[in-house]
Amino acid sequence: MIITEAATGKDMADIRALRQAVFIDEQNIPAELEWDGLDTEARHLIAREAGNPAGTLRWRMVGETAKIERVCVLDTYRGTGLGARLMFAALDAIRETPEVQRVKLSSQVSAAGFYRKLGFTPDGEEYDDAGIPHVDMWRDRP
Repeated sequence: MIITEAATGKDMADIRALRQAVFIDEQNIPAELEWDGLDTEARHLIAREAGNPAGTLRWRMVGETAKIERVCVLDTYRGTGLGARLMFAALDAIRETPEVQRVKLSSQVSAAGFYRKLGFTPDGEEYDDAGIPHVDMWRDRP
């Protein structure tokens, strides 16, 4: 498994296909919510297995906070540690960004335990996002 930062149009097309498969097709998130217009502000990571896209995430700066978003892994790669590897790669990139003070993500409640293991702490009440229960989670600068 190789994880790289998206650098080409093909990378971005593969990332869109991953997010389409996981968020829109599998989780029934409306396309207009998934394609929020923020992709150009973000850095994107993509994981490939034998050249095939397997998972992705994006992160972007919001003030002094690095916000990790759109973490997804194709169902055939879930349970392999790929999600954690993507997160470690993002945290490594964030660590190299001096202005970052904190890291935030909006976790589906069902995935909050995964993020807790990576040092994130829930903050605030659960809320609905696209019909799925979510909770905001934070951690200090990696």
